[in-house]
Amino acid sequence: MTTLGWLQIAIYFALLLLLTKPLGVYMYRVFTGERTFMHPVIRPLERLTYRLMAVREDEEQDWVGYTVAVLLFSFVGVVATYLQMRIQAGLPLNYGMAPDGKTPFANVPAGPAFNTAVSFLTNTNWQSYSGESTMSYLTQMMQLTFHNFVSAGAGAAVVLALIRGLTRRQTNKLGNFYVDLTRCILYLLLPICIVYALFLVSQGTIQNLKPYVAAATIQGTPQIVPMGPNASQEAIKMLGINGGGFFNANSAHPLTNPSPLTNFIEMLSIFSLPAGLTYMFGRMVGRQRQGWAIFAVFSALFLTGVAVTYPAEAAGNPNLRNVGVDDRVSAGQAGGNMEGKETRFGITHSALFAVITTDASCGAVIAGHDSFTPLGGAVPLFNMMSGEVIFGGVGSGLYGMLVFVIVAVFVAGLMVGRTPEYLGKKIEAFDIKMATLAILVPSFVILLLSAVASVLPAGTSSIFNGGPHGLSEILYAYSSGVANNGSAFAGLGANTDYYNSTIGVAMFLGRFFIIIPVLALAGSLASKKLVPASSGTFPTDGPLFVGLVIGVVVIVGGLTFFPALALGPLVDHLLMNAGQLF
Repeated sequence: MTTLGWLQIAIYFALLLLLTKPLGVYMYRVFTGERTFMHPVIRPLERLTYRLMAVREDEEQDWVGYTVAVLLFSFVGVVATYLQMRIQAGLPLNYGMAPDGKTPFANVPAGPAFNTAVSFLTNTNWQSYSGESTMSYLTQMMQLTFHNFVSAGAGAAVVLALIRGLTRRQTNKLGNFYVDLTRCILYLLLPICIVYALFLVSQGTIQNLKPYVAAATIQGTPQIVPMGPNASQEAIKMLGINGGGFFNANSAHPLTNPSPLTNFIEMLSIFSLPAGLTYMFGRMVGRQRQGWAIFAVFSALFLTGVAVTYPAEAAGNPNLRNVGVDDRVSAGQAGGNMEGKETRFGITHSALFAVITTDASCGAVIAGHDSFTPLGGAVPLFNMMSGEVIFGGVGSGLYGMLVFVIVAVFVAGLMVGRTPEYLGKKIEAFDIKMATLAILVPSFVILLLSAVASVLPAGTSSIFNGGPHGLSEILYAYSSGVANNGSAFAGLGANTDYYNSTIGVAMFLGRFFIIIPVLALAGSLASKKLVPASSGTFPTDGPLFVGLVIGVVVIVGGLTFFPALALGPLVDHLLMNAGQLF
């Protein structure tokens, strides 16, 4: 650890805090239909979009209609993506890896095509394939980049429905999914990504439609340099918190993330929209302190993760020191655990990026998480097991955290012997059932699929490491799938029929078995009356409640996953330090 490293982390958080209010105010105006500075340009396009979709802007849906719209839109999307990958060999803009552009990529096999279609649909962007040697330019642009936009927009739409459920009374209307989705893409994601992509291009990220280029290293070794429309995908991949990379090396690739500056901006963009949504939430419920309370929960959990991961990676591996390896910080080396890390980014940015990308449902990586120390790898694993509720995805992080807030309010009500209330709405049995369902189903899927994979030959045959680290690799894969994160521990060969199918199922359940209960919860809350606050109302905007919510997130995650974590990364940590303990 260094003072400069901690200073970089502090600067990152300070800039994130500065972005929160202006982004929140802009999103509030967009999603409440107020006029913004983008209206003269975007409004005609918005109206045209509604006409093409045959959508009436003023026609709202109840929670069932909203849910059906989400599911139907998703079904059409996953089918279209699967079919295009299966026939991409005969479609345009398929140059393949040959510099002459005359050897196109083959059709994607059924297993990887199913896994990838579900992955990008659910905002997971898990990739069991190498992007630059599998997907054509047309598939990358028309399907994968497209889903980066709409999956992020769908998450924002769901949280808007939940917020309306909290603010409206005695109604069954939650808005219109297609209107919310359209506004998120046209007013928010698309304009920012145009500027963002141009910035990346200016820094060295490639953006072209050329065939791959034959080149040679300094030593004269021939190699093929991949080309393609990368910057446009990288921008929405980070802003939309998707994570699926154009290249197999993801954001560690120098043609994707060329410098420490682009890396810092990419990290900032991951958290920017979830942070802004907390401020928007405060505006929409008419109580700004409520938004800041949720931001405080996000921030406390995030900074705690950084405070564990950064020192763990900076400390390095004691077994290497025992055999004479010098891993101290010096003028000639970064020190610590540099295995699997880019020298361009070092330990500070690698640790910070790992925590950010797993706090959010991003999954983009600049380092090999499998090469992290056991404690350094345990933090990203726990972040995903918590349900990606530490800033989380665009919309999905906030609605996931609001589910935990509902549970925390219920716990507080039990403590004081009163019917729990949140923002003037009584939290009743149905609401708690839906909140509990949204928390327990993902946890059950992670543990069940991990347990099965750890004993079946189909699950253990592609593990590259035995013992507790191998178990951690399996846990990480299913946690990443269910949490719609997409990052990988990289020590697991996941491009098999078994893992393609089971992780595909995990991603689907992790996405929609949270969205459906959340929308049902929104419908229930919208139908309720507002209850005036009284002297017995538990305040939900102060430090006490922030601490209570943090406790619920940590305890629920701890009680659910502690046995699995104990058998995986915790045992791995003890084994690594066995020489120092005994």
